[in-house]
Amino acid sequence: MITVEEALDHLFSLVSPLEVERVPLAQAGGRVLAEGAEARRDQPPFPASAMDGYAVADDAVRVGATFEVIGEAAAGHGFTGTVGAGQAVRIFTGAPVPPGADRVVIQEDVTRDGDCVTVTGPPDESPHVRPQGSDFKIGDRIEAPRRLSPPDIALLAAMNVADVKVRRKPRVALISTGDELVMPGDDPGPDQIIASNTFGLKAMLEEMGARARILPIARDTTTSLETAFELAAGADLVVTIGGASVGDHDLVGKVAGDLGLQRAFYKVAMRPGKPLMAGRMGEAAMLGLPGNPVSAMVCGHVFLAPMIRVMLGLGAAPAPRLRATLSRDMDAGGPREHYMRAEVSNGQITPEPRQDSALLSVLARANALMIRPAGDKPRNAGDVMEYISL
Repeated sequence: MITVEEALDHLFSLVSPLEVERVPLAQAGGRVLAEGAEARRDQPPFPASAMDGYAVADDAVRVGATFEVIGEAAAGHGFTGTVGAGQAVRIFTGAPVPPGADRVVIQEDVTRDGDCVTVTGPPDESPHVRPQGSDFKIGDRIEAPRRLSPPDIALLAAMNVADVKVRRKPRVALISTGDELVMPGDDPGPDQIIASNTFGLKAMLEEMGARARILPIARDTTTSLETAFELAAGADLVVTIGGASVGDHDLVGKVAGDLGLQRAFYKVAMRPGKPLMAGRMGEAAMLGLPGNPVSAMVCGHVFLAPMIRVMLGLGAAPAPRLRATLSRDMDAGGPREHYMRAEVSNGQITPEPRQDSALLSVLARANALMIRPAGDKPRNAGDVMEYISL
């Protein structure tokens, strides 16, 4: 068996950043920016009013001062003249501040009589003018790589960027294996269970920005597994779930080997998830996950997610580890690195009392995987523990 760190090194060697494609900005949300994007205009593109009021020369503003209103400026319809001494322009939020004015007196601080306004309140500390380029200027950049969030998309739109270069979405084929499995909604026989792993992994992958495809369940026969691998053609990454152990019905490793799998490793010193297999099959990387539902999902977070990040150009790194204080004492750990379902709240982490790798309900309650090193000593409440956020 190899360590989790060694397994990740092997997995990172199996994948690389995918090619770059250009997409319209409306389709770029959640995608990974592959090349930086540059602002094509200043924002705001002119000195802009931050309030509704009257644009005047700042040095003339005092209580009792009067100004002649010579025009109006609204968003999208600026005043074309110049504001001179003793003059004001009625202005609305977002409108260009006309030449000659450098302050907006808010409408609550004046009284108006016809074309004359009088300042009735002391001037604010702020001039209520947004300087040209105060948000960003021509040439300012959003650098890559970066997963584009909704605020990023809004910023790019304001920069007048209509399309961006992003990494292609990884194509992932998901193959559940086993005679015991049926799809959700089917009628399971007395000895069968519902296939859940592929659906949880598909949701995880698509949340990360991959394009995942659930293939038909592969039965415990060579022919069925060969058909499943044929259906996975064109994928960047083939993920099998179950059938990678050493039982009489575990055929994934043998069939994959017969089809040309160049195996990188088999078995990792971790719990849950020991029977993990990886390698390359032609142009695709392959990852064989354990069949137990929790084992598959834990390995998804620990191994599959970092592989997808590499393919999206986000770098080769393990899942980020955070820290929290342990809420209770714990006995010594086992010989393998243990990823324990846990709950983190107010800076404290509490492992779930049941850690059986078949209990999906426990995983659904957890918001963290607490990590105990191999051969970990007994732990006391208050010890600092590392965890992966779920």
